[in-house]
Amino acid sequence: MSAADLNSPSGDPLQRGVVAAHASIKAEPSTPKVAHAARRPIRPPTRLERIEAWLTRLSIRNNFWHKVFSLVWLPYAFRSGIRLHGFTRGLSAERFAAILPFRRFNRNFYDAMAGAALLGNSEVAAGMYLFSVCGDDYTVVCKEMKYRFLRPCLGPAIYRVVKSQDVEDKVAAGGEFNVALELEVSQQQLMKKGEEPLVGRCDITFHCTPKTMVRERSDRRRARHEKRAASARAIEGESS
Repeated sequence: MSAADLNSPSGDPLQRGVVAAHASIKAEPSTPKVAHAARRPIRPPTRLERIEAWLTRLSIRNNFWHKVFSLVWLPYAFRSGIRLHGFTRGLSAERFAAILPFRRFNRNFYDAMAGAALLGNSEVAAGMYLFSVCGDDYTVVCKEMKYRFLRPCLGPAIYRVVKSQDVEDKVAAGGEFNVALELEVSQQQLMKKGEEPLVGRCDITFHCTPKTMVRERSDRRRARHEKRAASARAIEGESS
């Protein structure tokens, strides 16, 4: 059967209905595409923010600069004397270690390492490991920490990261994220070359936020405050 027979009024009613439905589908206008909102351009960092990033990089360069910055911002870590190894950015967790010396400031009254020293420096060691991976692009905040004491520590303590939750992949993906780390704390053997006894385990969770995201949120809050202040001034002007 030809197309002329289908379009003729004398054709089969069922066939005429099919042709009419097909023509109506063709005549329907296409759905317009929804335009996505344009993303606000990221402003360049200010001079103060660039100085802050430079100081962050300097603080993880070596133990000397770490000690200098600890004197100002982390006086507890400065007095405890914790020494960190693995400042190179992107260093694997297996090669990272921190040593807490067995000095009087870190000991308790029965001449063992104080629990507060072991617990507090766990956050310092884990945070410096994250800084060595994330660099100066992220702010790192401790969210949750759990420490389990296994035995007394009668010598210098060594902190090692034994489990890291794919920190490198999360940094490469971008955005803010939570990362869970597991640390093992061992007693360093100074005289013998035997196995280092395990004195504690620490499970710690950090929240990492890109500094660009922090700046965007700060700019939005500032814009809201300025808008509210302008509205309040306008209302006061109308009432007066």
